[in-house]
Amino acid sequence: MMNWDDPLGIGKNDSKTKPAPQVKAEPKAQPVVTAAVQKPDPSINVTPENKIKNAMSGVEPVRAEDKRVVNGLTDINQLAPFKYPWAWKFFLNANKNHWTPLDINMTQDVHDYNKKLTEDEKHVYQNVLSYLTTSDILAMRNIGLAVMEKMSAPELQIYQARQVYEEALHTWTYQHCIETIGLDQGEIYNRYRVIPEINQKIQVANRRLNSVLRPDIDLNDRDELENFVLAYMFFAAIFEGCWFYNGFSPIFALQRRGLMKGTAEQLQYIMRDEVMHCSFGIRVVKQIIEETGVTIDPKLVREMWDESEAAEVGYAKFLLRRPILGYSAEDHSEQFRYIANRRARQMGIEEPFPGAQCTLPWLDEQSNLRKEKNFFETRVTEYQTGGALSWD
Repeated sequence: MMNWDDPLGIGKNDSKTKPAPQVKAEPKAQPVVTAAVQKPDPSINVTPENKIKNAMSGVEPVRAEDKRVVNGLTDINQLAPFKYPWAWKFFLNANKNHWTPLDINMTQDVHDYNKKLTEDEKHVYQNVLSYLTTSDILAMRNIGLAVMEKMSAPELQIYQARQVYEEALHTWTYQHCIETIGLDQGEIYNRYRVIPEINQKIQVANRRLNSVLRPDIDLNDRDELENFVLAYMFFAAIFEGCWFYNGFSPIFALQRRGLMKGTAEQLQYIMRDEVMHCSFGIRVVKQIIEETGVTIDPKLVREMWDESEAAEVGYAKFLLRRPILGYSAEDHSEQFRYIANRRARQMGIEEPFPGAQCTLPWLDEQSNLRKEKNFFETRVTEYQTGGALSWD
């Protein structure tokens, strides 16, 4: 069973990563003395003034201990020696999770949607996909445009490049479901613009994304750095760790009754990716705080939780205006609070909703993908090398 606070099992050494052995620089060749006295290149001198120039021009070898998550001075083009081997492990594990939406048979879903779902269940199905299609594009933009370019260690950027691809893959998956079922694409895609309860969640995320997407942002400024860390915390812990994680559960509720199983299977694959995204983002946030000493105003963190909860509760009431069998708006909202407490514990901060109860005890099971399928009935859709994954 996956450890939901630490999917790769590396949290035990969260701040105790052993630095790579220092690489001793080769002795510098003495300048050849000629009749004309040669003036030494001032950049060769190891002085505070030349530190940045030397680090980036190749005068000095890269040392792992000199790397930083942000505002680093080492060569961003040199992968090793690693300062963050855990980031490389995330990348290796992500590449074991290879799949595409075309791997899953959706034939039964078409029949279920047209012949078995009630109008309330169709309402849930349509609006879950409507919210997710826009959200994954927003997540792709956040990592690719607002976060990745600010990382100053390549092992971090490499995993985030994979994450950008996965967000695009997820968007393809939702589009595949919409197209296969035969929904009106223009109408479904535009719902986030015209339905206030969906639009509210998107606007909350857009505002935080835009605050760190500015080209003039300077992370050497403590206020800018604090805002960047808070925005990254929101996207890792809430947007992906709570809104996405909790957002799949209405479809899983249908799956538990034998309905829309193809769509649910697609979301199971996506959910495993999102657990990794959330865990990686939280790890990066904690590393930035450790390296820079930046402090996050508890009042701003509280506002972040409250705003996110209000948006989720409004969305749940619209999505589940009348309960469907085995699932209600109250279940959805309380599960959000429960998962939010889990993310807070991962970040090492105070739980925002003390006493919140787990209303969907089966939700965590959805990421474990224990398949027992008839070979002649359907294509095996395990991850390409899923047997090699280590989730403990």
